[in-house]
Amino acid sequence: MTAHLDGEIRDGRHHMQVRVYYEDTDFSGIVYHANYLRFMERGRTNHLRLMGAEQQALFEQPATEDAGFAFVVRSMHLDFLKPARMDDVLDVVTWPIAVKGASIMLAQEVRRGEDVLVKAEVRVAFISGGRAQPIPKSIRALMKADVIS
Repeated sequence: MTAHLDGEIRDGRHHMQVRVYYEDTDFSGIVYHANYLRFMERGRTNHLRLMGAEQQALFEQPATEDAGFAFVVRSMHLDFLKPARMDDVLDVVTWPIAVKGASIMLAQEVRRGEDVLVKAEVRVAFISGGRAQPIPKSIRALMKADVIS
């Protein structure tokens, strides 16, 4: 049942469905722009989880290559193309486009059917103690395998 909650990886891309609720909308009845950030954060987190790199587990692992690490958003570019409304079922799609020493560049789209509503490029950094650190080989291999797919 968890895999369904976390979405699924198809053709090298993570897909996760989100239903729009009243609380996600603004006074005009469309999704408030900041809520897309929440939807995309869930997509990135669940993508990592399904790839075998849960953020909470990374942060808590003692005395290993991955000890005390976390992913944080370094930069984000968004294009809002079309609005979503209450009761829409959205597909949050996430995929890596570049894996570098201490960061990963991800592309994300929020779709309703065939319509792309929001596009984003997100750079996440791998940090420990507030400083960027090289991404562990195990995670880099997972992400690069996904990039190649």
